[in-house]
Order: sequence, then structure tokens, then C-alpha cells
Amino acid sequence: MIPNKKERNQLPKYLSLIGIAAQMGITIYLSAFFGKKLDDKYPNERNYFTIFLTLFGVFMAIFIIIKQLNRINQE
Repeated sequence: MIPNKKERNQLPKYLSLIGIAAQMGITIYLSAFFGKKLDDKYPNERNYFTIFLTLFGVFMAIFIIIKQLNRINQE
């Protein structure tokens, strides 16, 4: 059975949605990792680099996901 044109166009959309969780996880992990490295290099009492960079990573991940979803919906 040959898929019709609509089914063929939806397949890449599903494939791009699969990687969203991995992309969010990697973004947040890397920002927390670099925050921890900065806190090790420049010690302070409350690990401000880790906290700030982790929150920054969360907001960047959300921003990237929203941009991707808008692009997918426009196609």
C-alpha cells in the first residue's frame, strides 16, 4: 500500500517531535555541567553559577522547543 501525500508529509513531523525530549535534556544537562565546572573553578557559598546556568538552560530549551513547534505547525 502506497501512503498518500498527507501521510508522507506527516512522517517528518513525527520524527522531529521524537528528538524534543533528548534535545531538552542535553541542553539542560550541558548548562548544569558547565555551571558546576565554573563553581568548582570559582568557589562561592551557594553555587550561583550552577543555579543560574541551569535556569538559563531550562529557558533556552523551552525557547528552542517553542520555535521548533511553530516551524512544524507552519509547514
